Amino acid sequence: MSGRSKTPRILHLHSTFDAGGKELRNVQLINAWGKDVDHAIVSGDLEKRNAAHMIGKKPRISWPKFPSLTGTPTPRRLSKIAKAMAGYDLICTYNWGAIDAVMAHTVFADPFKLPPLVHHEDGFNEDEAVRLKKRRNWYRRIALGRTAALVVPSTTLEDIALNIWDQPRTRVRRIPNGINTRAYAAPPKRDILPGLLKHKDEFWIGTLAGLRKVKQLDMLVRAMTHLPEEWQLVIAGEGPERDALLAQAEKLGLEDRVHLPGFVAEPQKLIGHFDIFALSSHSEQFPISVVEAMAAGLPVVAPRVGDIGSMVSSENGPALVDPGDSEALASSLLTLSGDPKERKRIGQANKAKAREEFDEKRMIERYRALYWGLMQKYPKAGDRPVPDSDEA
Repeated sequence: MSGRSKTPRILHLHSTFDAGGKELRNVQLINAWGKDVDHAIVSGDLEKRNAAHMIGKKPRISWPKFPSLTGTPTPRRLSKIAKAMAGYDLICTYNWGAIDAVMAHTVFADPFKLPPLVHHEDGFNEDEAVRLKKRRNWYRRIALGRTAALVVPSTTLEDIALNIWDQPRTRVRRIPNGINTRAYAAPPKRDILPGLLKHKDEFWIGTLAGLRKVKQLDMLVRAMTHLPEEWQLVIAGEGPERDALLAQAEKLGLEDRVHLPGFVAEPQKLIGHFDIFALSSHSEQFPISVVEAMAAGLPVVAPRVGDIGSMVSSENGPALVDPGDSEALASSLLTLSGDPKERKRIGQANKAKAREEFDEKRMIERYRALYWGLMQKYPKAGDRPVPDSDEA
């Protein structure tokens, strides 16, 4: 196994590996580094791994058998997790769903000779969307005690990490998410998805979002009652609120104007057909979908949550609304729907800012500098036994 020691081995611990923001960024990095790294990915829910389909052919991927990421954090359970983390050059954990692994590393790093751990926080579930839980804040403070770095994409999360979780300035790294901005600037093709066709006399309000309560997508459906008949709503994503949204659209007589095409693997092929991009969530940090919309030259109507206010161009500022204000959201959409020149002006400003500040090259370089810097600082995993894997 001496050959293996020459290639860094990174372990990624996720509660699920469905196609969300953190998972898609993880895929971006994996694809960008190709054969330079051996990646082991753990999904706490084995049924939720659809982001894996977006990993290219070059990267070397394994799916190791791993103890459950959920349960009471007893010393025995944490020691089992720690033992399973041995033999790698770097451990990457993601969000609250993997926090027990972070605690296991803090408690048992020395006995098991564990490599450095980088924890990534991208946002919160519905149960912490409005207010963080005190017990979880306390647990995070302790669990993060031995981490090499805590990576966040937004200034809001950076402030939380520093002032609520009491993390030292030297540990917290803010790395904004990035995308291939030029891929979103390409003219869209007419054939989008099966059963979804944009007619010449139609205009589309679109969004990319998980169909969950925290996204408040019902606000967008209701807003359509205020817009002219030629405007359609396209909500791309999957989630438990799908049936409720379809029922709401039917109740409002909008079933022919509200479209839920499901998860879209290549959003750049869809987003260029939108005329306005909209969000309605009351909890976001640094939504990558906003960057995608900006790169496609779209105006953005969204609540002022997380970093959205600083992400969009200054020209786009007046189109943002207060969180939870459904009337203001509908009014902003109505105003832009009747002003094509303003939509174009805002969209061009957004495109320029996306290219300048949010291209993926900058993000990838910063992650590579962080990961490789830590792996070079600490001893290599070398010829330690390789954990069992369950290939997908």
